[in-house]
Amino acid sequence: MNYTLSQLAKITDAEIVGNPDKKITHIFYDSRTIVNPENGVFIAIQGIHDGHIYMEEAYQKSIRIFICTHIPILHKDCSYLVVKNPLKTLQKWAAYHISQFNFPSIGITGSNGKTIIKEWLYQCLWEQFNIVRSPKSYNSQIGLPLSLLQTENDNNLGIFEVGISKPGEMEIQEQIFHPQIGVLTNVLSAHSEYFTNKTELINEKIKLFIHSHIVIYNNDNKEVEKIIRENYKHKKLISFGYQNADIQLIRINTSLIEPQIEISILGEKITFTIPFTDEASIQNILCITAVLHSLEFSPQFMQEKFLQLQTVSMRLELIKGNHNCILINDTFNSDFTSLEIALNFLFQQNKPNKILILSDILQSQTPEKELYHKIAKRVNTFQINSVFLVGECLNKYRNLFQGSIYCFLSTNELINHLDNYIMKDAAILLKGARKFELEKVAAHLEVQSHDTIMEINLHSLMTNINYFQSLVKPETKIIAMVKASSYGIGSFEVAEVLQYYHIDYLAVAIADEGALLRKKGIYLPIMVMNPEISSYDTVIDYQLEPEIYSFRVLEKFISKLKEKSISGKYPIHIKIDTGMHRLGFNFEQMTQLGLFLKDNPFVEVKSIFSHFVASDDLSEEEFTRKQAEELKKCYESLIAEISYTPFLHICNTTGIINYPEYQFDAVRIGIGMYGYVDSTKAMKNLENVVTLKTVISNLHYLKKGETVGYGRRFKAKKDCIIATLPIGYADGIRRLVGNEVGYVLVNGQKAPIIGSICMDMMMINVTDISCKEGDSVIILGESPSLREYANWCQTIPYEILTSISPRVKRVYYRE
Repeated sequence: MNYTLSQLAKITDAEIVGNPDKKITHIFYDSRTIVNPENGVFIAIQGIHDGHIYMEEAYQKSIRIFICTHIPILHKDCSYLVVKNPLKTLQKWAAYHISQFNFPSIGITGSNGKTIIKEWLYQCLWEQFNIVRSPKSYNSQIGLPLSLLQTENDNNLGIFEVGISKPGEMEIQEQIFHPQIGVLTNVLSAHSEYFTNKTELINEKIKLFIHSHIVIYNNDNKEVEKIIRENYKHKKLISFGYQNADIQLIRINTSLIEPQIEISILGEKITFTIPFTDEASIQNILCITAVLHSLEFSPQFMQEKFLQLQTVSMRLELIKGNHNCILINDTFNSDFTSLEIALNFLFQQNKPNKILILSDILQSQTPEKELYHKIAKRVNTFQINSVFLVGECLNKYRNLFQGSIYCFLSTNELINHLDNYIMKDAAILLKGARKFELEKVAAHLEVQSHDTIMEINLHSLMTNINYFQSLVKPETKIIAMVKASSYGIGSFEVAEVLQYYHIDYLAVAIADEGALLRKKGIYLPIMVMNPEISSYDTVIDYQLEPEIYSFRVLEKFISKLKEKSISGKYPIHIKIDTGMHRLGFNFEQMTQLGLFLKDNPFVEVKSIFSHFVASDDLSEEEFTRKQAEELKKCYESLIAEISYTPFLHICNTTGIINYPEYQFDAVRIGIGMYGYVDSTKAMKNLENVVTLKTVISNLHYLKKGETVGYGRRFKAKKDCIIATLPIGYADGIRRLVGNEVGYVLVNGQKAPIIGSICMDMMMINVTDISCKEGDSVIILGESPSLREYANWCQTIPYEILTSISPRVKRVYYRE
């Protein structure tokens, strides 16, 4: 966007006071958000608060251009566009701006799902188009114009959300924006208090499509179907839904490694593998299938893109809570349908306890008694441990709810009593109308951040796993390595996500690691790679599956099974030594081993496996292939004796990349899950998962010649500014960094590490960086990367991750 004030005056038929040649490149309507005032215009919108009140504050923040109805204080160094209505001026400006471009556009409206569908379409199409789209959920009378004004000459596809809250608003929105493809996600009861009935609401929403060529809609609501077909029978209509739709869901299969759905696209049945199976996501996938079909993309293209879809954090936010809880924050809308979807999501969380915090439903035309009977009936079908009800209506109908019910008239009353209730190992759903400000409850329950933390992006972790899964056959099993507390990241938190996404197997190093996962509710098969004989009680008690690597340990394990009177055949995994020469049977022992295992009443071999020695080193290709062939030879010899076929595996992370022909029946993914693999090509497809962060504790101003830290190893060559960070070798920072080896990132700029690393602190040079105490500092993440940091420490990335101290707080999040 680049306009002069005179151009804008001509477009909007307004009067200029001041310099007409002032340049405008960006817009502010909230004085609190002004950070880069140069060439910015402040629009004094008159809403709940009159923007004219804040013009002086904007001036103090160096804004020098204003759009207003009057000038409270005339500044000679300012220019003003005096108009009748600043909001209508903004809308007229946006309508002119978007009319200057000739490319396809998609307008998305509906009661909910707009943001997710917009973001998912972007995730699907960003490589095919230069897309301009609404930021966040900008879809209001202000948000839509601001979104449209982002459009630039390079864009060739627009995806915009369009929202309304009152009758008459969609007509205004449609005058601003004419989408070629119109999308109606659904029509629920949200905001319906401003409408006489649902029919009026539907008719208002579909006004967006007056000039659309294609209209896409959810036909599960038959009233929507009827009204659209009556009003737009001459347009191309594409319906999606569960019955009698152009894009129709046939079935869902969640029993596979990756969930699948079968969709009929105009009668042709297509099976897609998808990353999500909750009801809201299924509806959204049907919708984007319809949009992609309208843009003439193939099912093959859709499948590729669906596997890459990521959760959009603006809805159903997952927040780490106190006492091993997870908070699901869904306070964006409040109606019966979205409550159902949120409850379904609540019960997808792997927590032993489920808690619902629910406010009155304010936006519904359903009679009060009927509404709350319906809500209580639905809530009661879920086995919720505790239900906290907030609001006068819910208090009135509290007796309809079953189980442990606690009632409060206000959110503040609930917060004042929260500490009286035990919320531990629970998934907590916060669902309510905006008026109740349940986000205050979330703030009370969530884990508070500390100065030094390790952030783990769980969605990036699954993106990386999906990438590796794309490199192997669909039937190939995935074994996720979560040993050493998932490489120092956190075994349970990672295992919970892996279990949710139906990974086949987990692998730990020792029995205690597996026992901890079982105690936390992980039920996936768990292989123990190095079980000590003394831990066999733990292995058996927690149904773990041990690696067996010698006759001695095999005999000891069978003895323990006999001692504990275990009935049935216990699963074990046979380790073959093909060149690592640490543990394992060799080929010469296969016949003897086979005879021992044949018809053995105590154990059953689940898998036969080995370890690649140098799959990351292509100069060792001959040896690597020799290992794989040796394993195959041992496998064939062993199964000839035992007369059944365990699954076979040898590929690790780099093995999947460099030797996919040896994926056999299963592959093992380790550090690749966390965004690292020793392959430049593969790294381009992986996302960073781990970010180690801290803050600036203190700033010091050093004069030339002064020194820093133990041993005075840093001596200032000139006057400089030094920052102290609350992280040291007790947190896992190696003493090989420092003394100007390595850097950290402060406000996006590199700051050299100086002096010696202390036990609890380290120092950096921030002389040329604008920063202050309390600013965030990235120790490792995107930059510096794990590989870069490991090089400074003359070691490997594995050692860096596993060396980060348990005292560093782990914070898990989903984007």
